[in-house]
Amino acid sequence: MALGRPATTSSREESEERLLVEAAQKNPARFIELYEKNFERVYAFAVRRVRNRDDAEDLTSEVFHKALAHLPDFDWRGVPFSAWLIRIASNLVHDHWKRTAREVIEQPPDQESGIDPEQIENSARLFRMLSHLPPDQRRVIELRFAEGKSVREIAQDMGRTEGAIKQLQFRGLENLRTRLSEKYGKA
Repeated sequence: MALGRPATTSSREESEERLLVEAAQKNPARFIELYEKNFERVYAFAVRRVRNRDDAEDLTSEVFHKALAHLPDFDWRGVPFSAWLIRIASNLVHDHWKRTAREVIEQPPDQESGIDPEQIENSARLFRMLSHLPPDQRRVIELRFAEGKSVREIAQDMGRTEGAIKQLQFRGLENLRTRLSEKYGKA
């Protein structure tokens, strides 16, 4: 009896993902598994490009709405399902900036021709870690870095002094740095 090579982690994940896609194509109620698996990645991609949490949430929602609507047309070609979702997100971000440009003449930040999946994955990891921060630290980090607000704006929004906001930001970043080093062995 010949023994085959054990499946690698990536081929196992690819096969599991393919089964999830096929299950969702047969029964749209199973799409929730694909949604849960890819939400952070798509949201991180969107928020990095539109720099506004509300717009990023809307775009993320639209990505999954379009993906579900066009899931029967999806053909598995060995590329991760998340790549298809990111392509949809990229097109929606592009459309968003075209609409916004009509209203306000402004160039979209960080508009890139290529998509860096590793950077998207790192952003998704970071957003997952944010959920473990105390609420005030999380809010300051989100407003400061996801929405690009100044310390003064955040202080006004939260009814705190600028010094308190700087302290919350410092503590939040230290907590994230500690979690990163514990989980991934790097700071």
